[in-house]
Amino acid sequence: MKPIVPFVSEANEDERKAWSTALPTALKDIAEVKAFDTLSEQERSRATVAIVANPDPAKVAAMPNLVWVQSLWAGVERLTAELPQDGPLIVRLTDPQMAETMSEAVLAWSLYLHRDMPKYMTQQRQRVWLGHELLLPAHRTIAILGLGKLGIESARRLKSNGFNVIGWSRSEKSLDDIRTYCGQDGLETVLRQADSLVLLMPLTDETRGLLDSTAIEHCKPGATVINFARGPIIETPALIAALDRGQLSHAVLDVFDSEPLPPESPLWSNSNVTILPHISAPTITSTASQIVADNIRHFFQTGCLPESVDRKKGY
Repeated sequence: MKPIVPFVSEANEDERKAWSTALPTALKDIAEVKAFDTLSEQERSRATVAIVANPDPAKVAAMPNLVWVQSLWAGVERLTAELPQDGPLIVRLTDPQMAETMSEAVLAWSLYLHRDMPKYMTQQRQRVWLGHELLLPAHRTIAILGLGKLGIESARRLKSNGFNVIGWSRSEKSLDDIRTYCGQDGLETVLRQADSLVLLMPLTDETRGLLDSTAIEHCKPGATVINFARGPIIETPALIAALDRGQLSHAVLDVFDSEPLPPESPLWSNSNVTILPHISAPTITSTASQIVADNIRHFFQTGCLPESVDRKKGY
């Protein structure tokens, strides 16, 4: 009899339906995938691995013999915060396609800002016909904050399109042809140089509120921000204040403190903000399902687990 692999998700209905089709197909020769709410007490007790997508941590904790959980998302901050330290190991989804998709989004929205699209959209609403000076990409410094796999791929894509790219990470990293900085002193150096900031780091205790009012004061006047990481990395009131006084000129936001973004949020009506509904790098169901299947097959065959999250670091 095939082992049962629970699927635990609080994602929206369409997303759950997509996974409920793709995962059983990818794992059909390995295990039986069953939704958590359909499991018997015995099945919950016997489960050693579960697949999760924005799960309720209490449901994960209700399976006492889990060895590890495979997240379908790259972000796992809620799991690391709410599961006990001696609970199951947490494996993030590492999909090369996600890095490619994210780098595409970073390039697209960097070009949006580079070519002054927000300014031209404002002019359209005002029926103003006026061109503005265009800088060469080489004269535009874009800083990638967070040099994990997504950040590295995005930095390289921007570099190949002619931008001057610099990078920052919590610990020291080295990239060919890209200047990198680390630590608090390095962050201040990067903020002072960058025409545009692209946030791609995970949300941890160290990165929460990283861009607060003090950090934003170090930014180059008129700089732009793209947040494709997590909302709480930027202090929203400080961001709005900086946009209103011109310290920052525009922000492209794909992530927020609360999602969906509440209708009463002042960000909706701020003309210096472009709002996206968390779509910069969606998980590609087909490629992710195969990666998950390979990880679980290897575990059942060998007992070996994929690389898991460092609970102290949060990633």
